[in-house]
Amino acid sequence: MPFLHAGQAGPGGLCPSCLERRPAFTAARAAFRYDEGAKRLLLPFKHADRTDLAGAIAAQMARAAPEMLARADLLAPVPLHWRRLVSRRYNQAALLAGALARQARKPWLPDALRRTRPTPSLGERGAAERAVLVEGAFAVRQGARPAIAGRRVLLVDDVMTSGATAEACAAALLGAGAAAVEVLAAARVPDPRLEASRT
Repeated sequence: MPFLHAGQAGPGGLCPSCLERRPAFTAARAAFRYDEGAKRLLLPFKHADRTDLAGAIAAQMARAAPEMLARADLLAPVPLHWRRLVSRRYNQAALLAGALARQARKPWLPDALRRTRPTPSLGERGAAERAVLVEGAFAVRQGARPAIAGRRVLLVDDVMTSGATAEACAAALLGAGAAAVEVLAAARVPDPRLEASRT
């Protein structure tokens, strides 16, 4: 979580959300704070077919979390529902996971997870509503279970907001026997409670 200053971190360096309720994943890291600068990089990558940016973004993610990549046994992207994949033509999280896997020389499973149902856009929704909307929306593909069992999985996404999607994906991976799940995102949206303390 992007902190404005060290005093905002709770015990163990945890953010308010993790202090309230420990997530299923053991750690999360992002290369960028999701602000106007990050949007100028990520929105064209996500919505304007700038898939050529995947390698550069992944390189920054690798710089932000070398210890996570070192610990990971394999990487897995957050999946899109097949209808959204058809309309967008690519899964930006999968492009990042593939680029990271090549840079770190780690195996990856592009289709380890699947969305069991479509979910509406989460953009303007609060944390509680996000959690309800994605609960049970992810499952591990049957064929991926042997590769996941007993392994440390690094879950890759483009933007992490409330953590609800990462939580739901981590729960599915742990339910399939993953030893642990960590999350690496290109960018992280700051907690509004921490932003409020700026004034």
